[in-house]
Amino acid sequence: MERRTLLRAAVLGGTSTAFGGTLWRGAAYAAPAQPGAGPYGALGAPDANGIRLPSGFTSRVVARSGQRVPGTSYTWHNAPDGGACYADGSGWIYVSNSEISPSGGASAVRFSATGTVTSAYRILSGTRTNCAGGKTPWNTWLSCEEVDRGYVYETDPWGVKAAVRRDAMGRFKHEAAAADPERGVVYMTEDVTDGCFYRFRPTTWGDLSSGTLEVLVAGTGTSGPVTWARVPDPSGATATRNQVSGAKRFNGGEGCHYADGTCWFTTKGDNRVWQYDAAAQTIELAYDDSLVTGGNAPLTGVDNVTGTASGDLFVAEDGGTMEICVITPDDVVAAFLRVDGQSSSEITGPAFSPDGSRLYFSSQRGTSGSSSGGITYEVTGPFRT
Repeated sequence: MERRTLLRAAVLGGTSTAFGGTLWRGAAYAAPAQPGAGPYGALGAPDANGIRLPSGFTSRVVARSGQRVPGTSYTWHNAPDGGACYADGSGWIYVSNSEISPSGGASAVRFSATGTVTSAYRILSGTRTNCAGGKTPWNTWLSCEEVDRGYVYETDPWGVKAAVRRDAMGRFKHEAAAADPERGVVYMTEDVTDGCFYRFRPTTWGDLSSGTLEVLVAGTGTSGPVTWARVPDPSGATATRNQVSGAKRFNGGEGCHYADGTCWFTTKGDNRVWQYDAAAQTIELAYDDSLVTGGNAPLTGVDNVTGTASGDLFVAEDGGTMEICVITPDDVVAAFLRVDGQSSSEITGPAFSPDGSRLYFSSQRGTSGSSSGGITYEVTGPFRT
């Protein structure tokens, strides 16, 4: 899945900065995604759950904060946030973080092959403000604390093994993580206005107990070559983002997703979706709301991101118009769904079932605007795979 087979020669206007013997550009090599007709068609009227969907798609409520998950005795957590899906025999599991403090943590819902909820349970407790995270190739969930000097916890989606704190992955205001099995690294975002983009190189792939934390070093523009430098003190006694001269700053790192040689990540402070080409070691913009022609950006408040085998990216909004937007491989951005009547909330945790036919996500604060009002949904339909 390569969204761009080559970098376009045309470069948008902007300043340039010399870096590493090459020219750094003030804007992306390739024109960022622009609004257009999405692959799923127009949104319909709100359904019974207040969700506007394209024709052929349906929604259901899976769980509500403070209430028992239907079909189980487990009470769903408050402020559901980042999530992921895992194959479980002929069924699957959806895990979800809880972005509250001090309890935080994460929970899971197990589904049968037909999509029936069979159980729900806790997989992480005693942590703080667990925002996003990431799935590993060995089927664990990395739950990230979005607090100063926060930790990454490696958890078991099946709830059998105890969660393990992974100190070597650094202490900072963690947001999301994405594993790159081809290079044996885990990329991580940092949710502060002058945050950085990191990668962790474990000593042994599949074992996160030890390794090297590195930070991306680059010029001041939005596209060009990058390098990586070791963070001297991952413990964060001195903020990790301030330990390496030339570390590139990103305005509020959010979601992170890796697929086929590219790591996509979002920054909420400037409503951008970035793409890091891991083989070429370059970055560029996949989307920037300030560069949308006509000034009518369909995607604002960029947050969590996931993708499909077809190459489509699904980006959730923190605020905005409470939409999940799709960015296609041919650089078209369009709304896929919209949640009505929940303007004081945000969309979190988008993740697809293993077969790609169901999309899970949450409205973190639901209709009440409170962390106790979270709602977790499932959308089923003819997704492109």
